[in-house]
Amino acid sequence: MPKAPAIDQQRLLDLQSVDTRLAQLAHRRSTLPEQAELASLQKERQRSADMLVAARTLVSDVERQVAKAEADVAQVRDRAERNTKRLEAGVGSSKDLQALQHELESLARRQTVLEDEELVVLERLEQVQFAAAELTTTDGELAEQIEEVTVRKDAALAEIASEETAVLARRQAIAMGVDDALVALYEKVRAPRSGVGAALLRSRRCGGCQLELNASDLAEIRKAASDDVVFCEECGRILVRTEESGL
Repeated sequence: MPKAPAIDQQRLLDLQSVDTRLAQLAHRRSTLPEQAELASLQKERQRSADMLVAARTLVSDVERQVAKAEADVAQVRDRAERNTKRLEAGVGSSKDLQALQHELESLARRQTVLEDEELVVLERLEQVQFAAAELTTTDGELAEQIEEVTVRKDAALAEIASEETAVLARRQAIAMGVDDALVALYEKVRAPRSGVGAALLRSRRCGGCQLELNASDLAEIRKAASDDVVFCEECGRILVRTEESGL
């Protein structure tokens, strides 16, 4: 049976306390709500950014359609203006002038169709520009939210790191006052047991697994010397005996 001064065994409870706090801080770091919130916002912004790229591409496509529609209308209008001037000048035979008149009528109909098409694509452009503007606004708002959450996350992480530094210093001070072999045993025991290597035996109950020791185990512990290191038969953790143990 391993041996260590009773006072050193009792100091294991202080060591366990700081190790438990370190585990809590590590858990807090890994489960910060700001981390989850930030991940969600970043995912949302990525979706928004993809939609914004698509919207801006669509705006460019429709702008080209508008430019083509305007060019088509301008081409017909210019042709009609030239024909009108030739018709008004009366240059050419009557047959030529009659042909110009017919062409002007055809150009007028064509211009009406093209202008209607131009209005459609202009309305379409207004719609896609509005959608792109809304997505741009959304992207800006998400960027602001991400920045705000990042500030909160960094502040929380800094707070955790600061407390960890203090707790680690306290752990070092405690460990220096405990027998090295006992500390090594404690580390070995706690590694596979969720970080809990030592527990207070209080009212005949193990503070690690929370089970009450049976009469036989209690009898063995009563017979053990004060410097004997005893273990919980149920969970295998070091049992630290004090006046609260109920022995």
